[in-house]
Amino acid sequence: MKAIITVIGKDSIGILAKVSASCSDADVNIVEVTQSVLQDMFAMVMLVEIDKSNIEFDQIQESLNKVGKITNTKIHIMHEDIFNSMHKI
Repeated sequence: MKAIITVIGKDSIGILAKVSASCSDADVNIVEVTQSVLQDMFAMVMLVEIDKSNIEFDQIQESLNKVGKITNTKIHIMHEDIFNSMHKI
């Protein structure tokens, strides 16, 4: 199973590192990452595998929320099934 993680906020040092560390702690595999800095705004989208995670989906979300508070960013995780359902024509 896969999920999409989005991160938006003011750019600062270590955002990618902190989000990646949170994923690693939960045994969430990062498959693909795209990130951009637009003037002083940071934007990142990650495709991750969550099927081998050592914690439940809601716990992954809570862990990422904590990282968001630390980095002053908004982090959202969406299960792949929901993402795909929302984007079907």
